[in-house]
Amino acid sequence: MTGSKLLAAPLLLSGSLILSSSAFAQFPSYSVNVGAIHVNPTSTASDINENPALKLGVGSDTQLGITLDYHINERWTFELVAALPFEHDIEGAGGLDGSGLGTTKHLPPTLFAQYMIPCCGERVQPFVSLGVNYTTFFEEEAGSDLKAVLSSDDVTLELDDSFGLAAQLGVNVSINEQWGAHFMAAWIDIDSDADIYVNGVKTLSSDVEIDPTVLFMALRYNF
Repeated sequence: MTGSKLLAAPLLLSGSLILSSSAFAQFPSYSVNVGAIHVNPTSTASDINENPALKLGVGSDTQLGITLDYHINERWTFELVAALPFEHDIEGAGGLDGSGLGTTKHLPPTLFAQYMIPCCGERVQPFVSLGVNYTTFFEEEAGSDLKAVLSSDDVTLELDDSFGLAAQLGVNVSINEQWGAHFMAAWIDIDSDADIYVNGVKTLSSDVEIDPTVLFMALRYNF
């Protein structure tokens, strides 16, 4: 190999590295989004003990949400969605219509793989996503109406944790190099088994299909 070829090889390699690094610098490695996140269960109330006259449903809630985005390249991003614990009223329907059956809190961390749709210029970046969700329920409490129906003060309520799929669409809007806005809507498959115990004995059960629509509006910061 001649001296000119020996010199050209590292120069070509250096040039390609410079080009790739400059392309990578056009978008951040990480972004964080902080704002209001709303969870609205969309499923119909589930039968208790397979009795269509007795139903159980879950109310909506809004909390402070945060997402962390890791940008693999300019088209693909991993997004982890988290929030402060949501608190939901567990409501009766059918023969229990209007009854407050209890409350529960839950955390539904969700990991999405986002694809950035190539359109709309540099400042507006729409995306679509698929992901997986894990929801854990805690601090379940039976309500006074449920205790009255069951004629006991020793009533406990338990909800099983849930794994499910999730889908998302949204848009990132850039204000400047560091700051922007983040908007997204998602659907999450959250299914749980609810068990009601009276004096320590399981008395009632229900399949709870929460399947919420999730809306998130946030301020975005790029690192």
